Amino acid sequence: MNIINKTPYALGVLALCFSVNSYAEDNHKHKHDNAEICEGYGPQTPRDIDVLSGENKRIFSLAPKHEELNLCNIHFHTNAEHKAKDFSIYAGEGDKGYGGGYQCLSSKSLSKAELKPMANNACKGVKPGDTIEVHWVHTSCDTKPGKGLGSCLTDSCATPNLRVETQVFTVVNDKSALDFTTMTYDGNMVNGYHQAKSIPDNTGKPVVFLGSTTGPSYTEQTCSPLQVTWSVRPQCAKVDINTLSQWCESNVFEEDFAHGVRKLVTNPKLLSDIE
Repeated sequence: MNIINKTPYALGVLALCFSVNSYAEDNHKHKHDNAEICEGYGPQTPRDIDVLSGENKRIFSLAPKHEELNLCNIHFHTNAEHKAKDFSIYAGEGDKGYGGGYQCLSSKSLSKAELKPMANNACKGVKPGDTIEVHWVHTSCDTKPGKGLGSCLTDSCATPNLRVETQVFTVVNDKSALDFTTMTYDGNMVNGYHQAKSIPDNTGKPVVFLGSTTGPSYTEQTCSPLQVTWSVRPQCAKVDINTLSQWCESNVFEEDFAHGVRKLVTNPKLLSDIE
């Protein structure tokens, strides 16, 4: 999708959930508990979904359920961007978004068979034993899924409602684990909307909250201006790397690698209340 004539908002959508460009404004900053944070922005993401309180008062309406929106993108990150009890092993600071984030508790108790390397893995930056966070991005625009997050908007729909359904996985070499190809798009239409064939529904009640785009180009000092409804499942699941690799070989989104993570947002002034 050609974005040369798109608005700054359109460029921002391309950074939804991960950084694909250098879109970022010079932000006004102020001091809070001896730490600089950006000022005048709405609630930010990612966050610890077990912490329900927040002090950011810039409220916007929750997006409709994902079944009432069009799937526009699927991608995944190395390690979890969010944090919860079930994915709370700190991976470290990382480097430009890679190597940071959080890992599933289950990733530390895998068998040798589950950790067996895959001979021909089409997914760059992921291997058995890793944690990944998958984002199913949905938009209110009348658009089709495609390459890049520019597929989430159109010339006539520059400010869509955006919703991200989220699941954290432990990647294993085990054909009895979840089959990622059952959670992809493949032209699936439901009631006139583009939808994934399935999204996990047995990993706990999703935590729904108001937030922003993520990706390593944003921090507590450089905030994202975009508004996103998040729906994050609180429990990890195991996914078979053989099926993930199969998806990476060919998909309409042209995704074949794990994206970096944005550092966890912890300052309450940058977080919304979770009801």
